[in-house]
Amino acid sequence: MSEQLRHPEKAHRPDSAPQPKRPDWIKVKAPTSQGYKETRNTMRSLSLTTVCEEASCPNIGECWSKKHATMMIMGEVCTRACTFCNVATGKPGALDPFEPTNVAQAVKQLGLSHVVVTSVDRDDLDDGGAGHFAATIIAIREASPTTTIEVLTPDFLRKKDAWKVVADAKPDVFNHNLETVPGLYAEVRPGARYFESLRLLANVKERDPQSFTKSGIMVGLGEKKMEVAQVMDDLRAADVDFLTIGQYLQPTPKHHAVEAFVTPDEFREYETMAYGKGFHMVSATPLTRSSYHAGEDFERLRAARQAQAA
Repeated sequence: MSEQLRHPEKAHRPDSAPQPKRPDWIKVKAPTSQGYKETRNTMRSLSLTTVCEEASCPNIGECWSKKHATMMIMGEVCTRACTFCNVATGKPGALDPFEPTNVAQAVKQLGLSHVVVTSVDRDDLDDGGAGHFAATIIAIREASPTTTIEVLTPDFLRKKDAWKVVADAKPDVFNHNLETVPGLYAEVRPGARYFESLRLLANVKERDPQSFTKSGIMVGLGEKKMEVAQVMDDLRAADVDFLTIGQYLQPTPKHHAVEAFVTPDEFREYETMAYGKGFHMVSATPLTRSSYHAGEDFERLRAARQAQAA
């Protein structure tokens, strides 16, 4: 798919200034392992899409070598046009009714102890795809009862109470990313509303206080440190348990520019700050992504809550 077809809304957007050279702490090896090939073959055989590929995740080699993959349901085409994201945009096709079963089959085939299921935004659907999420959760529970399930959902903006369908399907972790600080929403995430995303996370926790909620942001987009601190405060006010912070990487010159490469020391400062504000689990490194080490981090998150309750 050509870049113009993949992102038609960016075709006439001027290229950003040349991106600064990536520092050594960002560089990763090209994937070549047998585990990577086996994971890729499983996804292809079941006609499944992964956000690992669609979003050009830098961790794909490491994760797939361990047979960890983030399933992206409801197609490959998103109805939003976020300037940071490499997922294709446009008019999506009909939902695949067999997809929940195929995802569940892949989870069982790969022997996953923890799975992350995400999606494109589907503003064209009456429920934003909430029913499809719920069907996928139910199918995984039936096929692989011991697998813990994490969902990374859209905001279900203007879909009334559709989010309740997903929450009531009882995923082990309900994740919705804020992505950036509120001051950058108009440029970085123009189709979304910061406080609606916060409200979604708060609503999920209010509906089930025992649920684990999670959110993440990227840095290097032009945000200030105090703006990141304010996002942390807002998320804790919504009783969010788990925060991820990672470096933004520009997919193409048509996308939002990288304004800074945040150093590992600065990430450690963010981690310390977040724990100080009361998060039960924090992952803040240059290569952190929402589903990076998600299984191990979920076990730490669950243990942290149990320790607090003891």
